[in-house]
Amino acid sequence: MRSSVKRPPTPDAEEEEQDREPTLQEIINIKLIESGEKERLKELLRERLVECGWKDEMKALCRAFARKRGRNNVTVDDLVHVITPKGRASIPDSVKAELLQRIRSFLASTAL
Repeated sequence: MRSSVKRPPTPDAEEEEQDREPTLQEIINIKLIESGEKERLKELLRERLVECGWKDEMKALCRAFARKRGRNNVTVDDLVHVITPKGRASIPDSVKAELLQRIRSFLASTAL
């Protein structure tokens, strides 16, 4: 599968992008970054994933894949392609719920 050539946007596309209003998702992301909450949430996520053994599980999957294909025949892109769906699916619901609650609390406190 070949990826398309990246070309710069046409001038019209740049003008349209500047004129449009940011989406709610973009506004929330900006607020999270500006307040430093996004970094705190990322750190919380890292801690919870280590605590529940998710990180070790992903590491084991990567090692098994590398052994199967041969260490010299595996790229980072190969690992990302194979591990990402498994990793996303195996995040515990309790971790997702905790992060979602923290995001909701943040949004309530900023009155968006």
